[in-house]
Amino acid sequence: MQRETKHTARSRATREKLVAAARPLFAERGYAGVGTEEVVRAAGVTRGALYHQFADKADLFEAVVEEVEAETTQRIAAGSLGAATDPLAALRAGAREFLVVCSEPAIERILLLDAPAVLGWERFRDIGLRYGLRLVSGVLEAGMDAGVLRPLPVEPLAHVVIGALDEGAMYVARAADRDAARAEVLEIIDRLLDGLAAP
Repeated sequence: MQRETKHTARSRATREKLVAAARPLFAERGYAGVGTEEVVRAAGVTRGALYHQFADKADLFEAVVEEVEAETTQRIAAGSLGAATDPLAALRAGAREFLVVCSEPAIERILLLDAPAVLGWERFRDIGLRYGLRLVSGVLEAGMDAGVLRPLPVEPLAHVVIGALDEGAMYVARAADRDAARAEVLEIIDRLLDGLAAP
């Protein structure tokens, strides 16, 4: 493994500062409400440093989305897989955890409200799938191997499960009564997962 040079380490530290400064600003006021001058002030770097690291504000926002998506996936895995008694229980727990995490104002604003609009649906979807697809596919495959889930093609099934969860989270984010909407979505997801159980 190559050793990191001083220049590379400085560059990485600057990038991390910018993402760390931008993230709470985007979470609080949304992408449109944050200017790059504000980000560089909060990060304690120059405007030139921002544009050395990122092509523009959208590129910086994408880095924030990547970080939030990675952390969200880790939290869902930690919060659902460890306590689950079997893969179907892990899917149920993961769905609940996903909807709870996505209801947090910062996550909701960055991932559900701004990311699809700023990055475009394809880019937003690519980032989400890069982190979530492996996790969901692994649980589905384990469930089929254990005979708990019906044997079905894993990859398309993982896409369908993720699609249902993403749409459910979007529905909750836009609902007038979010608690009621979350309960309704969870009941529907539970019914869908019931249909995947082995007879």
